[in-house]
Amino acid sequence: MNLYALLVQLINGWASASSLFLSAAGLTLIFGVTRIINFAHGSFFMLGMYIAYTLIHVLGPYLLLTVGLPLGVGYWVAVLASGTLVGLIGLTTELLILRRIYKAPELVQLLATFAILLIINDATLYAFGPEDLLGPRAAGLSGPLDLLGRSVPSYDIFLIALGPLVLAGIWWTLKRTRIGLYIRAASTDKETLQALGVNSSNLFTFVFTFGCALAGWAGALELVRTPANLGADLSVVTDCFVVVVIAGMGSITGAYVCALLLGMIKAVCITLGSQTLLGFTIEFSKLTLISEFVLMAVILIFRPTGLFNAGNSDSDTSANKSAYAPLPYVRADPRGFSLTQKLMQHHYTKVLGVLVFVAMCALPALVEDNSYLLVIAIDILIAALFAASLHFLISYGGLISFGHAAYFGIGAYASALLVKTAHLSMEECLLLTPLICMVFGSLLGWLCTRLSGIYLGMLTLALAQLLWAICFQWDGLTGGSNGITGIWPSDRWSAHDNFYALTLALVTLSILILQRIIQSPYGLTLKASRDSARRALSLGVNVKRVQHIAFIISSAFAGLAGSLFAFSKGNISPDVLGLSRSVDALVMVLLGGINSSLGPLLGALAYTSLQDLVARDTQYWRACLGALILVLLFVLPSGLASLLHPLRRRVRTQAQR
Repeated sequence: MNLYALLVQLINGWASASSLFLSAAGLTLIFGVTRIINFAHGSFFMLGMYIAYTLIHVLGPYLLLTVGLPLGVGYWVAVLASGTLVGLIGLTTELLILRRIYKAPELVQLLATFAILLIINDATLYAFGPEDLLGPRAAGLSGPLDLLGRSVPSYDIFLIALGPLVLAGIWWTLKRTRIGLYIRAASTDKETLQALGVNSSNLFTFVFTFGCALAGWAGALELVRTPANLGADLSVVTDCFVVVVIAGMGSITGAYVCALLLGMIKAVCITLGSQTLLGFTIEFSKLTLISEFVLMAVILIFRPTGLFNAGNSDSDTSANKSAYAPLPYVRADPRGFSLTQKLMQHHYTKVLGVLVFVAMCALPALVEDNSYLLVIAIDILIAALFAASLHFLISYGGLISFGHAAYFGIGAYASALLVKTAHLSMEECLLLTPLICMVFGSLLGWLCTRLSGIYLGMLTLALAQLLWAICFQWDGLTGGSNGITGIWPSDRWSAHDNFYALTLALVTLSILILQRIIQSPYGLTLKASRDSARRALSLGVNVKRVQHIAFIISSAFAGLAGSLFAFSKGNISPDVLGLSRSVDALVMVLLGGINSSLGPLLGALAYTSLQDLVARDTQYWRACLGALILVLLFVLPSGLASLLHPLRRRVRTQAQR
């Protein structure tokens, strides 16, 4: 190992850690006080990069001409101003959107911030264009610096020194000022703080604004090292979540230590490069994609609440049962009702389901052969099955999963590999794939059920990203970034109408099986564990085992959806395991309605249709989709299934007459 190369990489990793810490510190403050899972935090980092790029090229020359300030001074004024402007954008976002959902369940907050991410991404595309923008060198820090007889970038040394200074400033603010006292009190007991006369809404606004400003400054500072690009939002927010979760929610010092730890690990991996151990060649440089997720998974398994958090992760899930408990439904006295009235009173959801099934059966007869509508219908059915498998976990198990695409992707890759290597037919793949996914679901579920709440969700994300990285880098088996092509249905099912009929039959059967499981004694036990784990334990229920079985069941149906997806498209890529695929499933579940059995179907229908229609009409389809999500979120907070409530009340009224 070259010691000089190691030194350079360690300095580079430390500098990257300082930039990451600024963003992670903002996310830590926001979550610690507001408890908002701010999925849009990376968007403010991205805005900081683009705004800084613009201000550096506009504000610097303007100050030179009007005030006579040197361009170097204008550069740093632009950097400071960019973070301030991003903070003002965060202030507007908090006042208009987030203030309305502070008391909403975590998943609703996630949906709202995901919509904000979509809107900001397309707004940035409209304002700055699709090209990457490389910023200029930092004024006064463009040259090298002599360190131990070696030349190192002076800007990296600046970032290294800035990290501890920011940490010290935040620590002093939290420990030595009145606003810091309020922030620490709000992170532990908001109700008592409000009872003492502190305006919690204004405090939340201040913290969110400051957290966004930190992300904006981090983006502005990172512009020297990384071009401004539209993919920065997702990549940065993922890294921030990793740092915050490893450190423990709410720990600023822990965020800095963990950001530094990740930077050092990546630096060592890059320095090692390709090494041969015991006859095996290991590409350590490729491990930089998964190192952070490996570390997060290991730490969460053995330290469920993070390295710097002494909290107990095995809290009763009843604290969050408002997010998952079904809507109240008061049954009327059925005595004296006719058979039709009883059917409509007690089984209106089943009747609606039957009507939907009949309509979908009639669809091939209503459209032309090989119509594009059949392709969309197949996509909707596959998405509905994928969403239903996640809905089973969230709604009936109370288990948050941010990495459910892992099982969808395993199903897709398993089918592709069985076709390519074992030369199995599509029918055989559809039978074997759910079994393979159940094996993975058993292993991953055993790891995940050791945790609860947000930590469980983040562990599912870490495991899914590990699988994504494996598929992305294992060129010999998975085709790497190119994926696998030539995965077509058998001749019998190659026509669109035949494949549609097969998909409809399998999806319908799968949903019926899921509903039967929910209504079984096991399903009742699962819901009891969701509502109150402590009470279930006191009754002799093995809660962890019940949740473990839920992961296994859910993985089987998600894997079947992935298998159908592979054969419907004819090719797959690592995107089937990506974070965006998991978020799509969450959006469909929440759009449809988490408390309704028809929610996954309604969510898949709305999300897939809107995505297809809007994407064909404009390149800014993400912003349109995000705006529609926000409208639906505020108009129909219980999801599209709540549109059926008036029908239910009308049926109930008619039945009572």
